[in-house]
Order: sequence, then structure tokens, then C-alpha cells
Amino acid sequence: MTKSSRRTWLTAAGSALAGVAGLLLPVFGTAGAAQAAESGIHVSNGRVYEANGNEFVMRGVNHAHTWYPGETGAIADIAAKGANTVRVVLSSGDRWTETSTSQVSSIIDDCKTNKVICVLEVHDTTGYGEDGAAATLDQAADYWIGVKSAFQGQEDYVVVNIGNEPYGNSGYTAWTGATQSAIGKLRNAGIENALMVDAPNWGQDWSNTMRTNAASVFAADPRRNTIFSIHMYGVYDTAAEVQDYLNHFVSNGLPIVVGEFGDNHSDGNPDENAIMATARSLRVGYLGWSWSGNGSGVEYLDMVTGFDAGSLTTWGNRFFNGADGISATSTRATVYGGGDTGGTAPNGYPYCVNGTASDPDGDGWGWENSRSCVVRGSAADTGSGGGSTGGTAPNGYPYCANGSASDPDGDGWGWENSRSCVVRGSAADR
Repeated sequence: MTKSSRRTWLTAAGSALAGVAGLLLPVFGTAGAAQAAESGIHVSNGRVYEANGNEFVMRGVNHAHTWYPGETGAIADIAAKGANTVRVVLSSGDRWTETSTSQVSSIIDDCKTNKVICVLEVHDTTGYGEDGAAATLDQAADYWIGVKSAFQGQEDYVVVNIGNEPYGNSGYTAWTGATQSAIGKLRNAGIENALMVDAPNWGQDWSNTMRTNAASVFAADPRRNTIFSIHMYGVYDTAAEVQDYLNHFVSNGLPIVVGEFGDNHSDGNPDENAIMATARSLRVGYLGWSWSGNGSGVEYLDMVTGFDAGSLTTWGNRFFNGADGISATSTRATVYGGGDTGGTAPNGYPYCVNGTASDPDGDGWGWENSRSCVVRGSAADTGSGGGSTGGTAPNGYPYCANGSASDPDGDGWGWENSRSCVVRGSAADR
């Protein structure tokens, strides 16, 4: 994440955290199909799946670990809010203190303990070509090879995001070749994890460099297991821009996630409502920026104040509890026993085991086992609004009759009739 004018995307670093029509022939109908990796998290037909074939839609949060290594409770706190993914900022040592192999292992263990998928990214590449301190994608690849023992064998749990926002607004035409080379280098080193690649132009791809060349980059991965990541800030300040960009990838069978976005920024006012609604309707993942620790004038991008999980900001409350947010759309990875654990919605229909994956049009109604089902926390889950019509959550606690009004700290747990209750559709409704 960075701060800038609309076309000049500059990164704040260290204590000043501002964390910050293509080659279609090989794409249509084939992207990721015949040669896709089928173990661990993998791409098939433009979608992201787990090893068991369950579609996985990322709903997560960015956490600036490399600048705040002492905030060891952050991943647990993010998971408790209902996120199914955490994108963790690491450093290759080219710009900030290197995240060691043992530290990477510890982060992965933390993700697994808290039942979230880890997207690990190297931040040192941010703005290469425009920021003289930035590292190259080739240097980032060397780092991943050096620490690969931490994540080899963890393909079910870990996605490797090669480098954050790897080009600024100078020299970005080199993005395609540099990205292809980095992918090849990692695959030749035996790294089999799903890879994620960020767009140039400080992640926002206003030049459409990634959009135009995504097919050739995808084809350069011998495992056909690369996910594209667009960062949406001021360049994406209208619903039309958001929809056009994401629809292009989906319609061309190329996997895309919104790797970063916020509700405001110094380069313009991103349309977070359109980003979240479009991602939901297209079954595209999104990862909001960021949990806490932003500075240099963009503190408003903190989701919680001072890493305090009980102190949601306006942005954090919108992200977790608002329309198309984490509480309404996040489904835990099935490698952790995810999906809904069963039960019946207040309207008498069963909850969808596969959550939003069973609801392609986003109306809250899915289809499983030859009958309709309700996506927990959706518009069709009529007990998830101002009050519950009763019933028991999958964890055995009763639903709160007064909904979120019984849950002042927003963690999904309320207090009614002298006992704990669960807010329907919240992070605690598991």
C-alpha cells in the first residue's frame, strides 16, 4: 500500500507505513484447465481451489508483520473477526530487516493454528523503477528460494506473493518479462505453491500492463498456478472501473484477487462498496489494507486502532460488518474443516455447506444436494439482521435475539439472559 496522486503512486515505508485486450488465444476456456496443479491451493478454469476441489474465495486482511514483528497476536485477532486469509508483509532484507526462515515458519504455524490461509509477500519490490530503494523481482525470487524450506510441503496453506507492487510508474513495461522470469526461477527451484503476482503502476495497473499480458504470464508458469493481484485505490473510484477490470479477468478465465484496497486514499477515493459488491458477485477474492500500523497521513486505513482488536475504526467496521464484508461473505478453508457446519436458517432452509461458492448471483440463495440452501449471513438469512428468530449456532450457543446490539465490541459474541450468545452471521457463527 502506498500514497500518491492518481497517476503517481509513492510508497511510505518503515515507521511511516503507508503499507500501502490481451493474448486471448491461450485463455478462453483453457486457462488453468489441462495443466493446472491439482494439489494444494491451485488454479483451475480461472478459479482458485483447494486440493479437495472446493472453490476457495479469499476474504482477508493485510498485516504489516515486517514493521511490527512484535504484534504476534495480529493473525489470531484477524481470524477471530472472520477472515479466512491473511496477507503477511515480509522483507527480503534488501530494504528492511530480512524475515528469516524460522520467522516464516512461525508465521505459517500461526496461520494454521488460527485456521487462515497465509499469503506471504515480499514488500521490498514496491515501486521498482521509480523508487530507487526498491528491489527487483529477481531479488525477491532469490529470497523465496532461500527460505523455501519454510513453506515447501505447506501447499495447502500458503500462497507465495512474489513481490509487492513490483513497478512504479517508470519502466513498468518490463513487468511482463520480469514476472515471467521470476515465476520460472521459483518453479525451477522446486517451489510448487500457488504463486501470486502484483500489478505494476504501484499495484493499480492504470496502464493495463498486467491486464494485457496476463495470459502470457499465466502460460509461463509450467504449473499453471499463478493468481493475479490488483490493488484498488484512487484509480478505481467508480463502479464502472472496478467492474470492467475484474470482469475482464473473470470472462477470460484468468484468476484475479483484489490484493489491497481501502475506503479512502490520498490519490483519490476508491469505491469500496463497488469493490466488495463486485468481488462478491464474481466470486473474486479480496484482501483489505490493513489491520493496523499505517502512518504518514493514511492512518485512516487502519482497521483497528493500535492493534487493539476491540477498537474497530470506521473502515474496519465497514470492512468486517458492512454489506458484502467479511462477516457476510467469508467461508473458512475446508482444509481447516471449513464451510458451514450445517444447521437450518430461520426460514426453514438448510445453510449452504459451501457458503458463497453455492450462490453465483449473490442473492443469498444457493443450490446444493438438489435443493435450495441459504448462505449464512446473507440477505436471505433473515435472522442475521436486527434480531434473530432463535435457534442454536453450530458451536452450541444460542443466537442473540437482539443481534449485533448485544455485541458492543463486534467480536460476534453477545450477552443475553445471563449467558453468552452468538450474533448470527458473525465471526463467532461457526
